[in-house]
Amino acid sequence: MPLETRALENVGVEVQGFDVSAPASEAVQAELRGLWDEHAILVFRDQTIDARAQIEFSRIFGPLERHPLETNISSEHPELFELVNGGPADRFQTAFYHGQEIVGRLDWHMDLHYTGRPNRGAVLRAVEVADEDGQTGFGDLGKAYAALPEATKQRIAGLEVVYRFTVQRRQMRFVDLDGYEPGPGSPKKPSDMGYPEFPDAAYPIVVTHPVTKVPVLEVVEQFLHRIAEPERAGLTNDEADALLHELVEHTRRPDFHYFHDWRPGDMVLWDNWRAMHCTRGTRPGVRRVINRTTIEGDVTLGRSLEA
Repeated sequence: MPLETRALENVGVEVQGFDVSAPASEAVQAELRGLWDEHAILVFRDQTIDARAQIEFSRIFGPLERHPLETNISSEHPELFELVNGGPADRFQTAFYHGQEIVGRLDWHMDLHYTGRPNRGAVLRAVEVADEDGQTGFGDLGKAYAALPEATKQRIAGLEVVYRFTVQRRQMRFVDLDGYEPGPGSPKKPSDMGYPEFPDAAYPIVVTHPVTKVPVLEVVEQFLHRIAEPERAGLTNDEADALLHELVEHTRRPDFHYFHDWRPGDMVLWDNWRAMHCTRGTRPGVRRVINRTTIEGDVTLGRSLEA
């Protein structure tokens, strides 16, 4: 019997009546992978699952990789990356938005986009849920590309975009900085948070998904820096920036988005080659713990610009 699904708001599906912790046959595993390829975002509710079961379930979708940001790796399970609000790391993650103090807000991004080899995807599991706030948003960039006017598709064909890693939000050229003020503990350089330095990375502005062959608009606001060699496309730097602002606004359309309200027992799987994500953050002192497993990216989608 096929797995039951329910369409989420705008994008993705909830897989219903499925026990993540139970052994899955080869046929069921293939069906899960097919749903992932088709919808990019899968939600599983009301699960009773521990770290080991999360790791085993995640392996259905491919080999797991260790996240390069070592500061958040679980000491007991190195496959797990722990996302914690309400702990000592809050001092780095606190900022002000229109006067409101928020911990852990992140703009739309794709994981490891600042490298040429983003991971294939990831699974998030709710360990401790905030009593309010703490939503995670997902956006389908395959649908975003499909919705572009044909003239825009022709205009951007063949262009490359460049991503630059930074821990200072004010240095991110295409995020919305209106009303933003960094917190007193905001990091100044990657090493402040135990992060390595990364060279710039360039991607085709439209990437063909290696598995599904869906064209994906490779424009995500966080770390987005510039169009590579705009003069080769007959663009000035100002025209290139204006085009990126236009495309970023397009990706912000709500009809490409799903925002997940976390409940105990929730798990979310997304395709990082097609879907961007963001977090809305929590109030200071609010405890929230999400465990993440990362599915290996075995294809290089971009290229490093390291000299």
